[in-house]
Amino acid sequence: MEARRWGFNICPCGGINLHIMPFVLVLCLLIVVNPSVISAVDVHPQDRMSLTVFKSKVIYSDTGLSSWVGSNCSSWAGVTCENRTGRVKSLNLSNMNLSGTISPSLCNLLHLQTLVLSHNNLSSSIPSCLGNLLGLRVLDLGHNSLEGVVPDTISRLKHLRELILNGNGFLGGDLPMWIGNFSNNLERIDLGSNSFGGEIPGGLSRLESLVYLDLSDNRLFGKINEFHQPLEFLNLASNTLSGTLPCFNGCAQSLTVLNMANNSFVGRIPSCMSSLRALRQLNLSNNGIQYEIPPMLVFSDKLLSLDLSFNELSGPLPNKVAETTDKSGLLVLDLSHNQFSGDIPLKITELKSLQALFLSHNSLTGHIPESIGNMTYLQAIDLSHNALSGSIPLNIVGCFQLLALILSNNNLSGEIPPELDALNSLKILDISNNNVSGQMPQTLAGCKSLEVVDFSSNNLSGPLNDAMSRWLNLRFLSLAQNKFEGRVPSWLFTLPSISTLDLSGNKFSSFIPDDNFNISKNFNNAVIDDMDTDEKLLSVKNMEIQILVLLMGRNEVSFAYKLLSPVGIDLSDNQLNGDIPESLFALHGLEYLNLSFNLLEGQIPVGLGNMWNLRALDLSHNSLSGPILANISDLQELSVLNLSYNSLSGFVSRKQGYWRFPGAFTGNPALCIEISAGKCEPPTIPALPGDSFKGDLDGGPISVWIFCVSAAFLTINLVPDGSGRSCFVNTAETLRANLTLVHQLRMAPTIALNLGRDILFTEISMQTMLGVMALSDDMASLKLEMMILAAPNE
Repeated sequence: MEARRWGFNICPCGGINLHIMPFVLVLCLLIVVNPSVISAVDVHPQDRMSLTVFKSKVIYSDTGLSSWVGSNCSSWAGVTCENRTGRVKSLNLSNMNLSGTISPSLCNLLHLQTLVLSHNNLSSSIPSCLGNLLGLRVLDLGHNSLEGVVPDTISRLKHLRELILNGNGFLGGDLPMWIGNFSNNLERIDLGSNSFGGEIPGGLSRLESLVYLDLSDNRLFGKINEFHQPLEFLNLASNTLSGTLPCFNGCAQSLTVLNMANNSFVGRIPSCMSSLRALRQLNLSNNGIQYEIPPMLVFSDKLLSLDLSFNELSGPLPNKVAETTDKSGLLVLDLSHNQFSGDIPLKITELKSLQALFLSHNSLTGHIPESIGNMTYLQAIDLSHNALSGSIPLNIVGCFQLLALILSNNNLSGEIPPELDALNSLKILDISNNNVSGQMPQTLAGCKSLEVVDFSSNNLSGPLNDAMSRWLNLRFLSLAQNKFEGRVPSWLFTLPSISTLDLSGNKFSSFIPDDNFNISKNFNNAVIDDMDTDEKLLSVKNMEIQILVLLMGRNEVSFAYKLLSPVGIDLSDNQLNGDIPESLFALHGLEYLNLSFNLLEGQIPVGLGNMWNLRALDLSHNSLSGPILANISDLQELSVLNLSYNSLSGFVSRKQGYWRFPGAFTGNPALCIEISAGKCEPPTIPALPGDSFKGDLDGGPISVWIFCVSAAFLTINLVPDGSGRSCFVNTAETLRANLTLVHQLRMAPTIALNLGRDILFTEISMQTMLGVMALSDDMASLKLEMMILAAPNE
């Protein structure tokens, strides 16, 4: 039969007993599929010795080079041998968790065509003898910890097609001038994320075989030339390259990715860039590019991502970005952090495929277009830090896939649209620093995916409804600086993921809830991250969101964000009364707690000494009484403490560690602070810095000091808290002499500042910002006095 003839023809097995025919067919098929059934190729003895020496110089896991035993090449992980001779032709040990050094023994693998050691932790320099591997086609040592320079012997590799050394960090020196001249076969060069300096060799712009060039994240400088070969990928980002941008005419029909971000390019965007017909990604962000976008700069419909952010572009936003707006495939448009002005063009809202729109930090005016609701694929909108007016358009709910809506720092008014509940995928909602009024709609309970909500600095009012109790994924909530009133609802503290809660600057009254504080895993078990104390924000008012949008394919982006905010609670500047709940001071995860400027009374809970992660605590301007029992020396993370202007009493030992916080007890005359063994005295206003600061008066703008005035005392805070309460800013060195005169006096309603010939009268009261006075160069020598012109208040 035909099938039987096929079986006999491929199997040289001689005479066949028909009774064992099925077994023979299976065996023959195994031989065809896997020739090693017949014979296995042994690693050539010389190459085996070279690999064994390499193995001895590295540290490896059990799943890696432990398979390098015996002589069968197929059992050696990452090793490929020639079938006839057993010589090693490929060594690929990528992602094998190797550390140690690259042994020069690899240079004895003279038949090697591919050497890949990427994504390990190999250190040392690149062996210069690798230049002896004259048959090498691929050299990939990327993502290790290599250092030193690229040896000139690499220029011997005339057949090399790929040179990949990226991600080593300390690999550097001047970029070799031979890098673009040594191989006419070179197609891919990736030297990104290293420390290479110097100018880009001219040979790279003329290497005809080159299609992929990545020199990003180095220290290259100078101007760039036109590239004359059909490049497909060019990344020169994060260097200090300068001059104007070329047209890239030689790549007009081939270039798909062009990234020139984070350099020092200036001038206009050349309109000839519109000739890049294959371009899919263009990133010119973080440069010094100026002027208006040329009307002729219109890209093909293939463009997926356009990032011109962080430049000095001005004029109106481009009315047309793609040739055919309705057919454009543009997914990401970032024109933020420029100087654009005027209205948002309606044409932008016709980019139906757009998934991320960033126009923040410009000078845009007018209303948000109603037609923005037609952009049904949008996942992120950031129009913050402009001068937009009007109300939040109702049609924005048409962007039903929205994950982030950021409209902060504008002049928006009206009320929060109840229809926003249709955005049930929304994770970030920020309308802070506007003029939005009214109450919070009950319908917002439908936004169950919310994780970051910032409604601060508006005119919102009324009591809090329980809509927020449905936001079970909420991490950050700020309702600060509004007109909310009533009780602080206990369910606010039952949100399981909450890490930052800011209700400051409202009219909340009654008691702080004394239950459910142990629900939030963040409040109880915060993890100290790797940020420095200075970098870690000590105020919830300084929250920052970093949004990351990654292009995943031709029609998809990936959205992620990073929230920079401490784990904290801020209930300051309200009308809260009663005792501080003991359970609040049992939250070991808190990094920030501010209860200042309320009507709280009773004693400071003893649990303070167990708040190990606490970095900032402000209980000032209340009516707290009793002794201070906690041992502050146990709180190693604490860097800001303010217990001033209460009614605290008793003896405070130096062993408690409070000496680290001068001025923390001002306005508590019944306290006695230990100054030496057995001796104590009431808290005093901390002294001004010493004579080392006198040089500030000799020339240039004079540094300002900040003086906060309370109802009873004058206290000095060298770091402003941004609260806007009773802060008087003065530049007087002579105030040192007058400070004792003012200390512990009730302030008169009027203060005069004598600036030589000019007299300035300023009315002050508790909780009134007085402003900033600074002396210019020509006034630096004038005498400045502060005098109390009215009798102290009784």
